[in-house]
Amino acid sequence: MRRSGILLPISSLWSRYGIGSFSKEAYEFIDFLKGAKQKLWQILPLGPTGYGDSPYQSFSTFAGNPYFIDLEQLLQEGLLTKEECKVLEQNDGEINYADLYEKKLPLLRMAYKRKKEKEEPEIKEFEKENSFWIREYALYMAVKDHFQGKSWIYWDEDIKLRKKEALDFYRRELEEEINAYIFQQYYFHIQWKKVKEYANEQGIKIIGDIPIYVSLDSADAWSNPELFFLDEKNIPKAVSGCPPDAFSPTGQLWGNPLYDWQYHKKNGYSWWIERMKKSFQLYDIVRIDHFRGFDEYYSIPYGSDTAIEGQWEKGPGIEFFKCLKEALGEKEIIAEDLGFLTETVIGLVEESGYPGMKVLQFAFDSREESNYFPHHYEKNQVVYTGTHDNDTTRHWFESLSMEDRNMAKEYMRLKEGEEVCEVMITTAFSSVADTCIIPMQDYLNLGEEARMNQPSTIGGNWTWRMTGKENLEELSQRISRLVSLYER
Repeated sequence: MRRSGILLPISSLWSRYGIGSFSKEAYEFIDFLKGAKQKLWQILPLGPTGYGDSPYQSFSTFAGNPYFIDLEQLLQEGLLTKEECKVLEQNDGEINYADLYEKKLPLLRMAYKRKKEKEEPEIKEFEKENSFWIREYALYMAVKDHFQGKSWIYWDEDIKLRKKEALDFYRRELEEEINAYIFQQYYFHIQWKKVKEYANEQGIKIIGDIPIYVSLDSADAWSNPELFFLDEKNIPKAVSGCPPDAFSPTGQLWGNPLYDWQYHKKNGYSWWIERMKKSFQLYDIVRIDHFRGFDEYYSIPYGSDTAIEGQWEKGPGIEFFKCLKEALGEKEIIAEDLGFLTETVIGLVEESGYPGMKVLQFAFDSREESNYFPHHYEKNQVVYTGTHDNDTTRHWFESLSMEDRNMAKEYMRLKEGEEVCEVMITTAFSSVADTCIIPMQDYLNLGEEARMNQPSTIGGNWTWRMTGKENLEELSQRISRLVSLYER
């Protein structure tokens, strides 16, 4: 079935409180998607973000980002007042994460105290339903606050190594803080559930994104050290990244702890199964980031300054996905198979049956051969003009070398005076790939200021959001016409 959708993170929605959220604007965006005859809304990971603000470095693979909680709904419940929420009102487009940390989290704490006084039982029921992860996450965050935000590897030895006496002490001493974090997760989950249900009622499926790795600074790594390659002091032996290539001479040093795949195999991949089960509660379709890591993963000695000293290690392969299928049944999964691919990775994607990804921007690079040209596409693939890690198409085109720009013009038959975004989107829509996803920035013909992320950089990323002044009615008509023309 041919279909199309739009890539727009929750954070990039317009709202009056400084960041996109599960507010009325989320429902309005869904109405826009329906009017534009879209079948898919792709978002970025929903986990709580920390240093660097990246949704791919989260404090928990199971928890939700409290920044996305809609304050208006807390107002309606009488848990906050309009006057209290005014401190967060922000009318310009860019997200200020420091402002959110300093102002929104205290507001949520205030709302928790008022909710607690009502002694309503629904939060306890939610906690029971999420017992697999929620108490450990809340404890982790409370202890992290106690140690002034430091990662757990810098905590006192007794709690860092999870000694029973220390765990009992902090659970008792920080009970109020723990319950406040559980309160946040309750509201995140009930609000997102309503947004997702509304999208599904309008015939729109949510594509969610799951990073292959978890952050070292996370409840997952602290509470389940046996899942990772850690030493006797729970310090990583090696961390994740990518080797040097034409784009990065020293490679990419991500720093995530690597999985002990032998341990996972012995336990029937139970933690991963729970992780994917949770993902399919949040999303209809799951895009697995860095799919290559299940075939082979790049291991860099802990403490290295660059990725040069790393080496490839064997991943779990197809056995992992067979176990997932056996536990969860048939699920819609997208394999993020971008970058240099070996024959074994290509074989794993084919054997899994999952659609891989094609990014049009990657086609026009004279430095290397490319299979990203549309004439190489197959039906079981997902085509993008660009992703969250790419520049916007307009600025990408403006920044191309003369040779690459001329190649793109010739291939797409771009005429003088035509907008490259419009032609690029049409090229993606007209391809044979069953699924076509376009970033909202490209539909809006935005430049460098709207780029979501520049890999291997810290600061200035993840801040773009809509202004609320976009002409979505006219855009809806344009997209609808493309859907009709190319039968999506």
